[in-house]
Amino acid sequence: MKRLTPRALHVLGIVGTIALATAGCGGGESSTGTGGSGGSGATSGNAGTTGEAGTSGNAGTSGNAGSTGAAGTPGEAGRGGTTGEAGRGGTTGNAGSGGAIGAAGRGGAIGAAGRGGAIGAAGRGGAGGSTAGRGGAGGSATGVAGTTGAAGSGSGGASPSSGCGKTPPASMRYSIDVSGMTREYILSVPSNYDPNHPYILIFGWHPLGGSAMQVAGTGSSGYYGLKGTSNNMAILVSPEGLPFNGGTSLGWGNTNGQDIAFLNAMLTKFKGDMCIDQSRIFHTGFSFGGMMSNAVGCAGLGRAVAPMAGNSQVSGCTNGTTPVAYMGFHGTHDSVVDISGGRTARDVFVKRNGCSSTTVPSSPSWCDGLASNYLPCTCVSYQGCMAGYPVTWCEYNADHQAAPNSGPTLWSFFTQF
Repeated sequence: MKRLTPRALHVLGIVGTIALATAGCGGGESSTGTGGSGGSGATSGNAGTTGEAGTSGNAGTSGNAGSTGAAGTPGEAGRGGTTGEAGRGGTTGNAGSGGAIGAAGRGGAIGAAGRGGAIGAAGRGGAGGSTAGRGGAGGSATGVAGTTGAAGSGSGGASPSSGCGKTPPASMRYSIDVSGMTREYILSVPSNYDPNHPYILIFGWHPLGGSAMQVAGTGSSGYYGLKGTSNNMAILVSPEGLPFNGGTSLGWGNTNGQDIAFLNAMLTKFKGDMCIDQSRIFHTGFSFGGMMSNAVGCAGLGRAVAPMAGNSQVSGCTNGTTPVAYMGFHGTHDSVVDISGGRTARDVFVKRNGCSSTTVPSSPSWCDGLASNYLPCTCVSYQGCMAGYPVTWCEYNADHQAAPNSGPTLWSFFTQF
């Protein structure tokens, strides 16, 4: 493992702190109603009024909208076909154009909205539609999710945690015991939190010499700009590091895997206490925080990671095969964490995600609209990656700093999954 020089570590903390402070910068054919209108089989037309239509059987004959003939049985068809309207729900499951109950959308059973999503969780957790999709009016109201469920880009729909339905913890600083050691973190819960909605969970890892409070901030620029950009649609966490190399500056040395153990302890607690989409957990961080983001990705503990000016030399990178979507940022003349280390960390995910070495300019690109002092800037996407696990790499004219305008970029990257 390449050691950072004392001067580099000192600069890493100072520059990281300064940089982070600015980083924010059909209807169903089974309707029995037609039986009513056809109830004129009674010569006086009053068969429906006296309920005689059922006795004469004529109303039943024309009341064949319900495949089981249930509408004809109570002889109610003669009352203007109101029974037919009620029968539209398909009480025997025969409503709609042949589909069974709940066979709305593209033939999925109840809850199988989208392409394998949970109930109403079309693709990226979208709610079921207001109409019954292609199965006719007799289908489930969530069935239309079948036509929109593909939005998940392979995520398979939401994966709600056991904490759904519970009252969430308050937004504040907490401590947690990890193998006898007290660790701390700051939690930010949406102000309009819905205990039955599975939320995105995002971790923001601080740089050397930084802190949980530095990342959390006090306004919309907190969490690398994600506080304001996420607009109450994500649960945000800012963990606190430990003194690094015997000094007073906090970092993510991950000695004997202790920081990964910290993360696992937080994940277990959060999943039990809050409603989290377990398939949409993300990580980002700058400098030492970028190194920790890489380590988390190597451990397969996130759907996607977005390290800024990090490498894999200090926090480590566990060997594994779990693919993780990746978007990395690095200044071309970083004097603290050399860009070569960032490229080496990136290549781990290029290989894991099955990408080729071929790249094309990403579109849209983070470089688009970037301030001129950061140009030239290149942002490329690797080709041939596994579906849903892209690798994007951005290099720009800068020293050691977090990616400018990171909030919208990170949010756009994370929420595609």
